[in-house]
Amino acid sequence: PQLCIRNAVPLGTTAKEEMERFWNKNIGSNRPMSPHITIYSWSLPMVMSICHRGTGIALSAGVSLFGLSALLVPGNFESHLELVKSLCLGPALIHTAKFALVFPLMYHTWNGIRHLIWDLGKGLKIPQLYQSGVVVLVLTVLSSVGLAAM
Repeated sequence: PQLCIRNAVPLGTTAKEEMERFWNKNIGSNRPMSPHITIYSWSLPMVMSICHRGTGIALSAGVSLFGLSALLVPGNFESHLELVKSLCLGPALIHTAKFALVFPLMYHTWNGIRHLIWDLGKGLKIPQLYQSGVVVLVLTVLSSVGLAAM
């Protein structure tokens, strides 16, 4: 019974009071925030995980903005496409813009397939993580170049 009483939170405390007590205890004992971001060394799987989340957010935002603009901006898709064609942008700029648009989609797709393979319990050893990461990057660049060339 003594153990239960020792860890019991007094009735009537608020979340703010509990957080204040928590931080006072940590500051008083000179504990660093754990885990502290500075203890990690950057690795390929870590960077690819962060980029996968970032491309997912960017793609979601892009699709949402495209859909919203289709509802709010006057005209139709064909008229906007004609406007872009009338600007007479060079082929290098068009190819670069197409590559920049398709690269996040291809990265998120290939890395998503990698995650699905992990869900099957395959490729989870450290050397395989790095190998599959390089494969994802190569496939991303190749498929992005191919789609941008269309």
